[in-house]
Amino acid sequence: MKTRSRLFSNNLHLLILFVSIFLSSCKSVNDSQPEESSSTSPPNIILIMADDIGIEGLGSYGGLSYKTPRLDRLADQGIRFTHAYSQPLCTNTRIQLMTGLHNNKNWKAFGILDPKAKTIGHYLSEAGYKSCIAGKWQLQSYDPPDYPGSEKRRGTGMHPKDAGFDSYSLFHSLHTEDKGSRYADPTYLENGKLIDNVKGKYGPDLWVDHINDFMEKNQKDPFFVYYPMALPHWPMVPSPLSAEWKDPSLRNHEDTRHFKSMVEYMDFLVGRIEDKVEALGLTENTVILFYSDNGTHLKITSQTQNGPIKGGKGLTTDAGTRVPLIVKWPQKIKPGVSDALVDSTDFIPTLLDLAQKPLAAEHKLDGKSFHSTLLGSKDHQREWVYCFYDPRPGWDKDQFTELVFVRDRRYKLYDDGRLYDIQNDVLEENAILPSQDTGSTRQVRSKLYALLRENEVK
Repeated sequence: MKTRSRLFSNNLHLLILFVSIFLSSCKSVNDSQPEESSSTSPPNIILIMADDIGIEGLGSYGGLSYKTPRLDRLADQGIRFTHAYSQPLCTNTRIQLMTGLHNNKNWKAFGILDPKAKTIGHYLSEAGYKSCIAGKWQLQSYDPPDYPGSEKRRGTGMHPKDAGFDSYSLFHSLHTEDKGSRYADPTYLENGKLIDNVKGKYGPDLWVDHINDFMEKNQKDPFFVYYPMALPHWPMVPSPLSAEWKDPSLRNHEDTRHFKSMVEYMDFLVGRIEDKVEALGLTENTVILFYSDNGTHLKITSQTQNGPIKGGKGLTTDAGTRVPLIVKWPQKIKPGVSDALVDSTDFIPTLLDLAQKPLAAEHKLDGKSFHSTLLGSKDHQREWVYCFYDPRPGWDKDQFTELVFVRDRRYKLYDDGRLYDIQNDVLEENAILPSQDTGSTRQVRSKLYALLRENEVK
C-alpha cells in the first residue's frame, strides 16, 4: 500500500506541475505581435543543447532544487515553450536534430550517425554561415571492443570533420576506449588534433572558450554555433562550483549530490556565452536557443513548486521526453510563453528560416519550422509529434525495446494500441484500450492511428 501511495503522490505532483505549466501558457507569446525591425541581415544563431535535464531542472519551469538565474533571465527575455519534446536518450535526439529526420529513416546504431547524412552544419554552411560545434559528439563510435557485434560498428559513424562545421572541439569523437574524461582533465578532438594532456582544466570551460574565440574571430559574418553540452550528464562529479574541486584527488569522485553543482555550472556557462555576445555588441541580432536532449537521470529527484519529480531519462513518458526550450532574439521576439508543439526534427527548418534561406517546398525532412511561432503567429504550428524509439544495437542498450507513438498536447497513442490521456495520467499508468473507448477517445484514436501509419517507413 505504501508503494501504491507513493506512486499516486508522484503522479499527482507531476500532474500538478504539468497542468500549472500548461496554464501559464495563457500568458502566450501569440497574444501580441512583435515590433517590426528595420534590419534585414540574417541573425547569428547559437543553439545550446543540455545533456540530461528535464523541465523540472529550471527555475523558470517551476524547479526549486537548482539555481538557474541565467536561463531564467533568458526565459524572461524570450519565449519559453511548454510543449517541447525530445527522444528519451541522447543519440536518438542528436541524430534527429542533426538531420531533421525521424529515427526510423536513418538509424544505424547507438552512437552512430550515418556518414552520408546531410547535417545541420551542412545546411547552415550552405546558407552562408560560418559554423562551429563544441561539446559532446558521440556520433562516430560507441561500443567497447568486447561488446558483441562491435567490430561491425566501431568507427563507422560520421567524423566531425565531415559534418559541415568550420571549427570543432569535441569530446567522444573517436573510439570509446580513447574518449577519456569529459570533465576534469578532459580528452577531446579539436580540429583534427586529439588533446589528452590537459591537466587541471574542466572540459566544459574549454568548449565555451572555443565557442567564444570562434565568435570573436567571426563577428563580422553571420555565424552558427551548436553547443551540445556534456553537462549535466553522468558521471556526477564535482564541478568548479563544488568545494571538492579544490582538491584534485576528489574531482572524479562520483556522487548524485554533485548533480546540483553540475546543473548550476551548466547555467553559468550559458551566461558566459551570452556575456560574450553582449561584449561583442551582437546581442540585438543574435538568436540564442536552449534545449535538452532528454529528461533528467532516473536517479535524480528534483523539487518543484508542486512537489518532487523523479527523472525519466530513457523512458517515453513526459519525464523522459518533455524538455525545456527557450529562445531569445531581442530584435524580433517578444517575451512570453508558448504552448506550441516542438520536436527535435524541427531545428533545421527553423534555423534555415531564421537564416532567410528556407527549405525548398519539396524537401523531404520531417521537421516543421516554428519560426512563425517565434514571430508571434499561431499559424503553421505542428499538431502532433511522432516518436520512433529503439536505441539498439549498442552497449547497455539491450535493456530497451522498440517503442513507437504519436501524440498531441493531451493524448498519446502507442502502436500496440495503448492510448493515454497524458493531461490526466502523466505517468501513463492507465492505458485506454480500444474496448474502453468513448466517442471522444475513439475519434482521437482514429486520428492518431492514421498518423502512425503515415509515418511508417514503407
